[in-house]
Amino acid sequence: MDYQLISTLVLISIVAVAALAYLIRLWTNGRAHFSRVDKQGGSPLLGKSVMEGAYWFLQPFGKLLAFCHVTPNQISWASLAFGIVAGTSLAFGHFGSAAVFATISALLDSLVGMVARMTGVASDAGEVLDAAADRYVEFFFLGGLAVYYREVPTLLILTLIALIGSFMVSYSTAKAEALHVEPPKGSMRRPERAVYLILGAVLAPVTIPIFEQDRIYGIAIGHPMVIAVALVGVMANISAIERLYAIAKAMRVREADARLLAARKALIPGSQEAEDAETAAQEAHSRIR
Repeated sequence: MDYQLISTLVLISIVAVAALAYLIRLWTNGRAHFSRVDKQGGSPLLGKSVMEGAYWFLQPFGKLLAFCHVTPNQISWASLAFGIVAGTSLAFGHFGSAAVFATISALLDSLVGMVARMTGVASDAGEVLDAAADRYVEFFFLGGLAVYYREVPTLLILTLIALIGSFMVSYSTAKAEALHVEPPKGSMRRPERAVYLILGAVLAPVTIPIFEQDRIYGIAIGHPMVIAVALVGVMANISAIERLYAIAKAMRVREADARLLAARKALIPGSQEAEDAETAAQEAHSRIR
């Protein structure tokens, strides 16, 4: 049997076991609630219950790493290393191996914050490293895919669209945080992108033998991978545009509020000039909203 297919089957089996374990937990003790998951929330593309299940499954591993005095920064570097290997695997068309390494990278990324909170060492510097590692991991995944699809212009462009969409969603989040604005959650955040891209890589080896005749320039397309990239490309760019529009709107509201406050302070209360200035400011404010 092809070792890429074996990798896929092993990964699917592990996920199935984890899902079964959480279903038993649901039946016996109900849902597992975590403040981190509650804060982040789910989305139409990745339900909150799935995130709770994954977080619950990772708890013992987080405790083990904390017990072994593994630092969050070390976990971030390990996540980056596995992400690079995943991207390299994709560059050679090894979808099954890429799915395994990308999954390990994603799980390690989820453990960074968990271990930091368990050990009380969460810091802004650590968050910078974690965020940077995430961007590089995502670049290597889609970059490796772009290298693999380099002979097929349509698929190459599609992969690049997914790459820019992914980066723009992350940029909008960072911009909102810098401006102290709460962006809409939207879809295709980091967890959603990771899940769908990894899912595409997991299923690709299953379909490659079925669509053997669809090879282009000797390249096995891996249809689930293409579908996942297309979904990420479309939804991530839509989400990025929605987020940036919401941020810009929030900033216009903030500026209108500032002008209204300035008008109230600068003019004599009760005067006609003050009333006219406040009316104009309020009209501008209502148009923005």
